[in-house]
Amino acid sequence: MIIDSEQSAVGLERLHDRVLQHLQVIYHHVAVPQGLEQLADELVSTMGLDGDVHFPRQYANHWNQGDVVMITYGDTVLAENEKPLQTLKRFLDNYTGGVISAVHLLPFYPWSSDDGFSVLDYSSVNEALGDWDDVAAIAADYDLMADLVINHCSSRSLWFENFLKDEDPGRDYFFTASPDDDLSAVVRPRTSPLLREVTTARGTEWVWCTFSHDQVDLDFRNPAVLRQFVSIVRHYLNNGVRLFRLDAVAFLWKIPGTSCLNLEQTHELVRLLRTLVEHARPDAVLITETNIPNRENLSYFGNANEAHCVYNFSLPPLLLNTLVSGDCSYLKQWLMSMPPAQNGTTYFNFVASHDGIGLRPAEGLLSDEELDTLIATMQEFGGHVSYRALEDGRNRPYEINISLFDALQGTLDGPDEHGLARFLCAHAIMFGLEGIPGLYIHSFLGTRNDYSRVKHSGHNRAINRHQWQLAELDEALTDPVASHGLVVRGLRDLLAIRRCQPAFHPNATQFTLHLGCHLFGFWRQSMDRRQSIFCISNISNEDQPLNLQDINLIEYHQWLDLISGEHYAGREQQLVLEPYQTLWITNMREEN
Repeated sequence: MIIDSEQSAVGLERLHDRVLQHLQVIYHHVAVPQGLEQLADELVSTMGLDGDVHFPRQYANHWNQGDVVMITYGDTVLAENEKPLQTLKRFLDNYTGGVISAVHLLPFYPWSSDDGFSVLDYSSVNEALGDWDDVAAIAADYDLMADLVINHCSSRSLWFENFLKDEDPGRDYFFTASPDDDLSAVVRPRTSPLLREVTTARGTEWVWCTFSHDQVDLDFRNPAVLRQFVSIVRHYLNNGVRLFRLDAVAFLWKIPGTSCLNLEQTHELVRLLRTLVEHARPDAVLITETNIPNRENLSYFGNANEAHCVYNFSLPPLLLNTLVSGDCSYLKQWLMSMPPAQNGTTYFNFVASHDGIGLRPAEGLLSDEELDTLIATMQEFGGHVSYRALEDGRNRPYEINISLFDALQGTLDGPDEHGLARFLCAHAIMFGLEGIPGLYIHSFLGTRNDYSRVKHSGHNRAINRHQWQLAELDEALTDPVASHGLVVRGLRDLLAIRRCQPAFHPNATQFTLHLGCHLFGFWRQSMDRRQSIFCISNISNEDQPLNLQDINLIEYHQWLDLISGEHYAGREQQLVLEPYQTLWITNMREEN
């Protein structure tokens, strides 16, 4: 709600005090020249909160079962004589209408490398894609998610050029260290050297580069960097962004001698950003992108006071392993260990993304032997592997790079005829789980491995970043027997069902079912307890029997499968699930 003028002064004072508390934690060991009181005032003013202040409702869910996020680059779909963002909007309107509520538009800023994640200018739209009007057009019809690339920026940016020249803005924006510092415990997601030697107007410096030497880490010990990013957030809000993906945020704060991962200052910075953002727009959502082991990832929920959503990074490798091995034991064990998200928070589920299938989130969940088998299988299906550096200098697999459609074209025994069914099964499982589904555009389209882009770019991740010509795509999607059209129609059908079922609300109750190793199942119940849905998938390549007594259906209810429309007479009935078939058995059907 918006507070009235009589409450304004009191509200601003409370907000100032809350921001100040965050800053006291963040800068506990850092001297802030202007003082924390003044810095708090500056941040509140920069966010535009020194006038009317919105006060968010605590534990409010800003989502429902109709929310699905399409993940895409701005230039995934191209047409002659049209800006790519305009072409993308046309594609979305034509093919996703009614089943997609939000669009995660991957970095659309000017960039120098890493397909947008090495940002040159945070305030501009890449001219090759379009302009802010084109972004606003997407935001007008879909909730817009944008990346806040907060850990690093391009070595060719104005900020870094000024760092080299010892000029503002940028003079003290970047984190430096000495090769003599104890950096042995630093967790790395890449194999490149952590420090990069540069010549500046002050002499030789060593800048910190978590990801690549073109992506130089910013130094949030300098409050000027924090002020810049608060200004950037305000700018994005003004241009229609509602969901903020905090890219690589786990690496934000560095202290040599530590892992430099998930430090308390990093968590407090997320809390600070949430405070500022939700007072500017109460329905704004922060999503942390932390490709790290499961327990560490969950810590970014805080006490419902950090991220509204966390990426469910363990789901892709576990679900992939389940479907190629035909054994859901590890997926089931993991699901049972996942705490239900508090109201006001939820999981962001995905099976594939613009990056590869991360392996770190599977650490402690799958054994090294199982991971090695999975990697070898994906390599047989045309995938590549990217590595990270360990403390002892060895390299370890970090992610599998492969299109999901190709990844699911077979099992550990090799390719088979069940690829399409297996692929749709993966999404049916993901769509049913507690949380908001994120659907990568190349999964929506059933895109195959793009080896030419890998060769051209020299980067493994390009294998799953194909660019479609819209005319070619239209032809592929209208072909009644082509796999691309079958995928789109199959996913659209599932999403159309999902969006009408209150038991699929992201915060609806979820319990894991125990149906053996070949049937993966869980139960969802709507928040008003009126609707139940039993989600059961055959994750094997053989028929599997299911006795309805095993899922404890209430006898006096009428039950049906939402996907097939088949009704069930009673608990004594025994079904047979075909390979990779999914059932959504419910006691009530909700329709548009």
